[in-house]
Amino acid sequence: MRGRNDADETTDRDSRVDWWGVVLEAPNAPELAHFYSDLLGWEISKESPKGAALAPANGVAYLAIQTNENYERPTWPDEAGQQQMMMHLDFEVTDLDAAVEHALELGAQQADHQPQGNVRVMLDPAGHPFCLYIGG
Repeated sequence: MRGRNDADETTDRDSRVDWWGVVLEAPNAPELAHFYSDLLGWEISKESPKGAALAPANGVAYLAIQTNENYERPTWPDEAGQQQMMMHLDFEVTDLDAAVEHALELGAQQADHQPQGNVRVMLDPAGHPFCLYIGG
């Protein structure tokens, strides 16, 4: 991409300038950041009432959440005339039942509609769908 440096794996992670991420909106950014931090074991690096960011210990990807007081929960599966899902997160797991149980303990909900046997569509506390799946 123009205007972006190529990744240099020898550069210290905190000094790199090729970070990339996904930003979700939610009614309460810190609350949702703590959900994903607990779910994924990622450290929260920034947190305020307006937004938060977390990332895995390695790499240069991050998940950020920004507070939107006009946030509307998406509908899954899609329903005409309702707020549509704009994107979803996927997380590969090795034990689907254990991963679902963990997500439920942290406040996620399992969606009623499950389109595939090796995938579980979950809803985070703000209603964003995310998938836990067995790879392969």
